[in-house]
Amino acid sequence: MADQQGKRSTLFLQLAAAIVLGAVVGWLWPKVGADLKPLADGFIKLIKMLIAPIVFCTVVLGIAHAGDLKSVGRIGIKALVYFEAITTFALVFGLLVGNLVRPGSGFHVDPKTLATGAEAIAKKTGNGELPHTVEFLLGVIPTSVVGAFAENALLQVLFFSVLFGLALAKFGETGPPVVLELVDHLSKLFFTIIGWVMRLAPLGAFGAMVFIIGQYGIATLGGYAKLIACCYLAAVLFILVLAVVARLGAGLNLWKFVVYIKDELFLALGTASTEVALPRIMAKLQAAGCSRATTGLVVPTGYSFNLDGATLYLSICVLFLAQALGVNLTLGEQVAAMLVLMLTSKGMAGVPGSSFLALSATIAAIGHGSIPVAAVALLLGADRIMDSMRVSVNLLGNCVATFVVANWEGQLDKEQMRETLESGREPVPA
Repeated sequence: MADQQGKRSTLFLQLAAAIVLGAVVGWLWPKVGADLKPLADGFIKLIKMLIAPIVFCTVVLGIAHAGDLKSVGRIGIKALVYFEAITTFALVFGLLVGNLVRPGSGFHVDPKTLATGAEAIAKKTGNGELPHTVEFLLGVIPTSVVGAFAENALLQVLFFSVLFGLALAKFGETGPPVVLELVDHLSKLFFTIIGWVMRLAPLGAFGAMVFIIGQYGIATLGGYAKLIACCYLAAVLFILVLAVVARLGAGLNLWKFVVYIKDELFLALGTASTEVALPRIMAKLQAAGCSRATTGLVVPTGYSFNLDGATLYLSICVLFLAQALGVNLTLGEQVAAMLVLMLTSKGMAGVPGSSFLALSATIAAIGHGSIPVAAVALLLGADRIMDSMRVSVNLLGNCVATFVVANWEGQLDKEQMRETLESGREPVPA
């Protein structure tokens, strides 16, 4: 146990040092950032190559052992209800903070200067667009199983995994134990590989941070100081809300859990990606008492439907753009923006430049002539810096969702949760 705690402390310190060192190097030698970006890209690719098989193994084993379609259906419905409630609250909360702090006041942007904004947004998003509701739902069904795994399409992998797990569960006691045994062994192998890959985490975090600071510069922090401060303030306050939800909904002490996942949290912050933390987060949630079935269903689904940090950011940014252009949005226009964001925020996962697409769609839907869609380009300088805020809230939000849904479904071992958080038991090889 002492050896495991020593390894965790070492990794935490290495990640923290790598992030600080990356920021310093990016600040002093900004041109070095582009050269070191492959360190982050390589590490993220190593993690991503294991996400689909780990999700498959976790979901299949969870459902096969849970044993029935009704249980899976209840978990899915409860998760979606929770996601909708908490993301709607996040949108309202972001609008409230944006109205109180007014991050766009003082910018005094002339709309005539935004002529090239549309081109900049098109370049950032690759001329893409968010999928419509029907297109999004149909996209959950893979054209081929192999394609779903090859493209790392989480919802498609999840869809097939649920069907596969249910098929195994249908056999019951007479089912093919050799298949379950094989999936179980594969799961252990994949988590062993994750343990090896995690040794490169400090290099990945360093490469990502030096690139972010090198490309966007410390000066950007000053130019968007009020917006950045507003978003991070909203994030801190929202995490306090999550702490209350975790306590009331699952008896979870969120602060102890944050300490327990500090390595994964720092990794997500450093690389600005929640996906790199997904395999270990799923393992730690199971070690903390959440069932395999709940963890396997809630976490991957949450990556598309429960983006609390992103919804906070988007609602604040709508007000920022209006305030920067000297436009006072009425209560009705803000409600309209919230309703549009409730839809657009659900199709963001995996879409390049998704936050800009969601904002562009929202500005267009409001129909306020004084706010051109090209105004979204004002956020290009600050968007990348906001990633740390978004990923931290997204990650914690999905973890809290897993605990709450597991507790609702009676699949949370609270004694194991308390024992694990007290001892800091490491569930995967390190």
